[in-house]
Amino acid sequence: MLAWIIEPLTYTFMQRALLAAILVGVTCAVVGCYVVLRSMAFLGDALAHAILPGVALAYLLQGNLFVGAIITAVLVALAIGFFSRQGIVREDTAIGILFAAALALGVAILSTLRTYAIDLNHVLFGNVLGVSLPDLLLTAGLAAGVLLIVILLYKEFLVTSFDPVLATTLRLPLQSLRNAMLVLIALTVVVSLQTVGVGLVAAMLVTPAATAQLLTRRLPTMMLVAASIGAASSVAGLYLSYYANLSAGASIVLVASAAFLAAYLFSPHGGLVRRRRGPNQ
Repeated sequence: MLAWIIEPLTYTFMQRALLAAILVGVTCAVVGCYVVLRSMAFLGDALAHAILPGVALAYLLQGNLFVGAIITAVLVALAIGFFSRQGIVREDTAIGILFAAALALGVAILSTLRTYAIDLNHVLFGNVLGVSLPDLLLTAGLAAGVLLIVILLYKEFLVTSFDPVLATTLRLPLQSLRNAMLVLIALTVVVSLQTVGVGLVAAMLVTPAATAQLLTRRLPTMMLVAASIGAASSVAGLYLSYYANLSAGASIVLVASAAFLAAYLFSPHGGLVRRRRGPNQ
């Protein structure tokens, strides 16, 4: 058993992959708690696909793909906040419009590139095993920045998530906090690109947090449980990928999904099996 655990760690690329996956698992899980509580799951998926024009332009200009992704994700997040803040357009409508527009722009740019299918494959589907040291440092920097903002604005995010009326009474800057949350989600999406890719990033934002919500009722505990599930799923998924020769990103998401299914069935706070057995069994 010990040899089974140690063998993958003898490779430098696996060491970097594990560190990157843990950073992504923890960051996505913590921010994902707000995503789940605010019913913003669609936003994570939309932002994941909306970064495509930034990535395509960066590739076209031979720049850093992740810098392009960061710029596009933040711009789209702020645009969503701008169009929906007056109440003329609902937030989900603004998300849908901007998601479609950004995706179409990305596809239009990619259609001019003959080799995009190969060169941008790791952005679309993730390539955690190919994480370089600069990629790892960038991921660590973004993750640290996101988690620091969550810590600094914890009370404000807590009030606005659970009691917007109280937040208004306390004269909290609701629009600024909303924009800050949108930017946090955008940055978290970019953090996750190298690990799970555009197609699966929404799953890492939502699944660990939704699992934790089934197991606890307090936000601080929910964040700790979600972070633990996110990190454990990332590690277990990488080992599954290594020994079963599967896609690393898909393996991580499948492990996280299995954890959600177990919590849904056996959660002490009303899991399906417990409800069917009755409260006294």
